[in-house]
Amino acid sequence: MEVGKSRTRWSVRTYSRVVSGASGRVLVVDDNKVIRQLIRVNLELEGIEVVTAADGAECLEVVHQVRPDAVTLDVVMPRLDGIRTAARLRSDPRTRDLPLAIVSACNPHEVESGLEVGVDAFLAKPFEPAELVDIVRQLVERGQRGGPRPGGPGVDRLGRVPGGADGSQRAADHAGG
Repeated sequence: MEVGKSRTRWSVRTYSRVVSGASGRVLVVDDNKVIRQLIRVNLELEGIEVVTAADGAECLEVVHQVRPDAVTLDVVMPRLDGIRTAARLRSDPRTRDLPLAIVSACNPHEVESGLEVGVDAFLAKPFEPAELVDIVRQLVERGQRGGPRPGGPGVDRLGRVPGGADGSQRAADHAGG
């Protein structure tokens, strides 16, 4: 595996590790450096290239240069939160079909707001690394296939959110599907 750290690849301070033969590229957006590193390490161990950004504003600054296959977003961040970042990504023709996942507390308000702006998956913190990898891998595969994102009621969205009998419930259940 070829490893290279770069903080100067883009005009803002991001983290990028080039993974030789990577199976996809993910932009991880979280203001908590420890969470960014946790997500990065787990995805890189599975052969996924990771670029990080510290908040939504930084995400919007680099997303067109990075051209990720998927984006993970925290909700509560300075400058621009994850929900407003997702809304901006959806309103831009270049990123409107980019698969998006919220990795946050995933309380009912966050889930409802995320569904309204077109978020594809939800993963509640704290999360199991295997669940993170599974959700991101599915989003990356969909992002690499391209084409318009699925929509409408009853769409099987990825990810688990709080609310079910076992502490989780599929996002599609919240969307009425």
